[in-house]
Amino acid sequence: MIRRAMIATSCSIMAGLIASWFVAGALVAPSPRVIGDPPRELNATSFTVNSESGSVVSGWQTQPHSGNGVIVLLHGIHGSRLSMLERARMLHDAGYATVMIDFQAHGESPGDTITIGYLEQHDVRAAVEFARREHPGEPIGVIGVSLGGAAALLASPLQIDALVLESVYPNIHDAIHNRVAAKLGPLASIPASMLLLQFQPRLGFSPQELRPIDHLPGVGCPVCVASGSEDRHTTASETQAMFSAAPEPKRLWLVDGAEHVDLFRKDPIQYRERIVGFFDEYLRGDREAPASPGVFGKR
Repeated sequence: MIRRAMIATSCSIMAGLIASWFVAGALVAPSPRVIGDPPRELNATSFTVNSESGSVVSGWQTQPHSGNGVIVLLHGIHGSRLSMLERARMLHDAGYATVMIDFQAHGESPGDTITIGYLEQHDVRAAVEFARREHPGEPIGVIGVSLGGAAALLASPLQIDALVLESVYPNIHDAIHNRVAAKLGPLASIPASMLLLQFQPRLGFSPQELRPIDHLPGVGCPVCVASGSEDRHTTASETQAMFSAAPEPKRLWLVDGAEHVDLFRKDPIQYRERIVGFFDEYLRGDREAPASPGVFGKR
């Protein structure tokens, strides 16, 4: 009976390892897609830039009639620049140019593996430098959503003027545990550990190298940290920890009732008020925008 139990246990562990290997493979597999033509109504043009990630990063830039500054838009995992298009429309209406990219292994940018910020940080630097070349002398802001925000922090300091972080994980250990726990509940610990063990053999780097929160104190610009109050992937307490780690001046926006969703689509009116207002204050020096008490609060 003991031998049978040992065999059964060994088989269960092996099955778990094999299953986690395939699950992890699906999570980091490239996410290519055809993007299509740039939107004419935004005066948009296509571009490519070389990135130290090894990819040739594809993107769009938009240009309004007035120049209040330029915002670099960074999408989440398995997304593309298309997922940032509505934000670009909103910012265009507010007088901001935008630069939207497809991260390596996303959209029309080639790449072998999604690395959850490790290689993507080089794409962020390439996008910011492109924005700086195309808009010399203008202030630069960044909006990073989930993966995009993590990559922006890993790339920091970027010598930019304002940074918005939406639903950004503080460290990959907690990020993976939260996502597994959302599916498996209290049984999450072992599967999450199996996924973390794959980082070095599969991706070539340690989970310890994916700690965006460690980069927050040195970002060197005003920061707005936003997330859903009911987000189980990046919890409210983790968002509070990110806010605490950020330097002043800073803002916190917990969107009441929102899970790990697109915060713009959840409440576009509030999003415009909070996020465009943040950029208006710190990129344009618009002192009619609400002065920072630090916390926006829940909607």
